[in-house]
Amino acid sequence: MKVSFNWLADHLDLSAHSTAQLSDLLTFAGIEVEGITERGVRSDFLIVGKVVSFVPHPNADRLRLCQVDDGSGTPRQIVCGAKNFEPGDKVPVALPGAVLPGGFQIKESQLRGSLSQGMMCAGREIGFSDDADGLMILPADAPVGTPIHEYLEVDTMLEVEVTPNRPDLLSHLGMARELAALAKLNLKSRGDYSASSVKTQAAEEAEIQLVDTEGCPYYTARRIRGVKVAPSPAWLVRKLESVGLRPINNIVDITNYVLMEMAQPLHAFDAAKLDGGIVVRSAAEGEKFLALDGRECSLAAVDLVIADGKQAVALAGVMGGALSGVTDETTDILLEAAWFQPSRVRHTSRRLAMMSDSSYRFERGVDPQQTAGASELAVRLILELAGGTADEVLLTAGAPPVLTSQVTLDLPRAQRLLGTPISEAEVTDILTRLNLKPLGGLAFGIPGYRQDLQRPVDLVEEIARVHGIANIPATTDGQFVPASAADAVYDFKMTLRQRLVGQGLFEAQTIKLISTAQVEDSLGTTPQLLPVLPLRNPLSDDHTIMRPSLLPGLLGVAERNIRMGTNSLRFFETGTVFARTPDGKAIEKDALALLLCGPVSPIAWNRQTPAAADPSELRAVLDALCPGVSVKLKPVPNARLLTAAQIIVNGKPVGLCGQLQPARVRALDSRHPVFAAEIDTTLLLKALTREVKFDELPRFPGISRDIALEVPADLANGKLEDFFSTRKEPLLTGATLFDVFADPTGQKIAADKKSLAYTLTYRDSGKTLSTAEVDTAHNKVVAELLKAHSVTVR
Repeated sequence: MKVSFNWLADHLDLSAHSTAQLSDLLTFAGIEVEGITERGVRSDFLIVGKVVSFVPHPNADRLRLCQVDDGSGTPRQIVCGAKNFEPGDKVPVALPGAVLPGGFQIKESQLRGSLSQGMMCAGREIGFSDDADGLMILPADAPVGTPIHEYLEVDTMLEVEVTPNRPDLLSHLGMARELAALAKLNLKSRGDYSASSVKTQAAEEAEIQLVDTEGCPYYTARRIRGVKVAPSPAWLVRKLESVGLRPINNIVDITNYVLMEMAQPLHAFDAAKLDGGIVVRSAAEGEKFLALDGRECSLAAVDLVIADGKQAVALAGVMGGALSGVTDETTDILLEAAWFQPSRVRHTSRRLAMMSDSSYRFERGVDPQQTAGASELAVRLILELAGGTADEVLLTAGAPPVLTSQVTLDLPRAQRLLGTPISEAEVTDILTRLNLKPLGGLAFGIPGYRQDLQRPVDLVEEIARVHGIANIPATTDGQFVPASAADAVYDFKMTLRQRLVGQGLFEAQTIKLISTAQVEDSLGTTPQLLPVLPLRNPLSDDHTIMRPSLLPGLLGVAERNIRMGTNSLRFFETGTVFARTPDGKAIEKDALALLLCGPVSPIAWNRQTPAAADPSELRAVLDALCPGVSVKLKPVPNARLLTAAQIIVNGKPVGLCGQLQPARVRALDSRHPVFAAEIDTTLLLKALTREVKFDELPRFPGISRDIALEVPADLANGKLEDFFSTRKEPLLTGATLFDVFADPTGQKIAADKKSLAYTLTYRDSGKTLSTAEVDTAHNKVVAELLKAHSVTVR
């Protein structure tokens, strides 16, 4: 939002405050000032000059020696390179001592051996325009010797970032109200343009018919006959140009002026081009509409339109139609002022990619109570600038919705939240300055333009903003708050992230919305994915579904990194995933996803081709993620993965992992297999939450025995690990797999077999074992193994 200080001066006396002070006031009140632009230069050394004569420079072909009348009675010589002026032209002249934008100071100097006593300026050089091609030629009636800032309007513009909850600040009136409260200033005019003085009359159905009352509960129209469409006067042109709007004609410019003055969009129809009365209705599916910008749109049933007896003549709250717009031949107009449902305007604007200043304000919410007042202001300006005769009454249909009510402040709670004993008188003063109406007992009536004030805590925030955070004393005391379940979850997620970073993984953050095509990349934390959760009003085709899995986002990150030449990919992401139950209820879960691909170590002189990530690398990361607990992988069928396994921590399933299908890997342009895992962090936290027991360090040495087993090729290592872990042999303390061998050719071992080699460790906590005792225990374990599984000892 661009804010003009000259425009604000219509409402406030800001002479006692510098631009920097006002910028700080807004910034510390939560209204970010993104930039400050000066239009023109406020300097008595920048004056109106008249070119008396000029001759070519004796030592430079492209320069001229000019004699310029500065009003002192003695022409001064200025060297100039511009060619677009003639004797008698009035131009801006910067005298020695002038400081131009950018800190450029003008001095007398020698240019190619000739004295130059100042500088004739282009519009860009003095901040009045972007034109740098030649000098700025002033009107012939410009008084010679007069400072430019007294002849041309000098202005300061603020570029303000307005948050979506403060649509009232999208106008100069709203910004003036805010500054009046912050700086303790009085508005020159209350500027509320109350509708109480406007004569209204309920429209007949033939005049205004509200078919879609949900989309438009309130519509007004007023006819003005005999207007003369012409260029706008200079003051109106300057105001519109100061906020970046292009003047069109007096009628359209007045509607734009009211828009920027009050944040109330208006629209003027050429009454002669309307066939019958106004009908506010939903569009017919596929209905065609030609907009003012020349675009022909195909409408949907969710779009709200303003129509006459034949066709749609405007998209409600978005843009008018080309077939009913005001032109130079227009003599009668119908002025529309209405309140449209923000969600309907937003949907149409986004769906058709048709954004306008009007839709921007309607989407965020305008004040329904100012609709009639804004219409009255526009009518007064039209009669003043375009002539004509207006109908005595404003035709209305429906009633303006009441979106605010009274809110009662709890002063003791406000004092606790603020951390300062602010008095009731101070609170009342602050809220009254914000135009809230005291109703007694710290109850306040909320004006229609402050729809963000709905709860007592909202009033506390307003008090903090206006009172000033800097005025709230700092304290070193704090109230003890015990750790909560939310704290435990946050700490757990942070621990997971730290462990993964320690393993060399990089954290990614991706958007929560994905496309329909990306759903195919979803992994999830359970073998069966729940139905996805689509958006009702997606912003684009790429963001139509709430992500059911974190993997689609990580694959997008991997694809971009591969195309940028990255070979080794180590990514993880924590975030929320979404789904819906069969009965349509939305559910959310916290998840963690991992992605590994490419070399596990960098290239070195002794390692030209490092090994690529494999399932053991993914298993190692999972083990590091859950130190000191049992992590097992149980093979499961999964069409989305080449090989898949369920991740089981302490006997509880918490997620899935596996290797991507080769076709998907090729689509990523990866030369290496891609391994991924997705874990439900809530289930993982429950699996890792257990009573911690400490065992005394063993005082006696253990003895190990290695055993190589020939097993069926489809026998999973996990089954043998389960066997060893469930043995009741008291001396067996652990079993570790240290070798896997297979020979697809069948020469060294049968093709349908594989060799698994384990180290079995035996220990007695009370003594050092003898060889005979270990052999007895080992033989017992081997015998039970041969009985339980189809294996042979090699």
